[in-house]
Amino acid sequence: MIKLQIIGNLGKDCIVKEINGKHVINFSVAHTERFKDAQGNQKERTTWVECAYWTDRTAIAPYLVKGTSVYAEGSPEADPYTNKEGQPAATLRMRVQNIQLLGGNKEGQSSQGAVSNSGNVSNSGMSTPPVVRTEPANTSAPVDDLPF
Repeated sequence: MIKLQIIGNLGKDCIVKEINGKHVINFSVAHTERFKDAQGNQKERTTWVECAYWTDRTAIAPYLVKGTSVYAEGSPEADPYTNKEGQPAATLRMRVQNIQLLGGNKEGQSSQGAVSNSGNVSNSGMSTPPVVRTEPANTSAPVDDLPF
């Protein structure tokens, strides 16, 4: 198994789609690495990861807005293509298995209090952000008791 882990900021608001009766939350995460090259010049490189989070609970979606810091892990995939200059390139994609909100978005709003796939809402004021996992949901949990 190959596992990809990324900490970064969402580049735009997520998009929720329904495909063949299942929900997918699509979002992109950017991670910028700053380093010095061999000549000592300061450089930076941004890596974008296109993420697909397949879930039957989409209550996390309102928290996945542009600028929000997240930790995500899952299975990586590279999709090759030819760019505008005719050069081979690739898009890095990840099928998300776990996601954790790390802080506020660019407006300074807190993104604490996410919902897990089991339907549990966490907003206890603790400093540890909630974790959302893709384990099978408890089908006996009512959907209507979500606070939003």
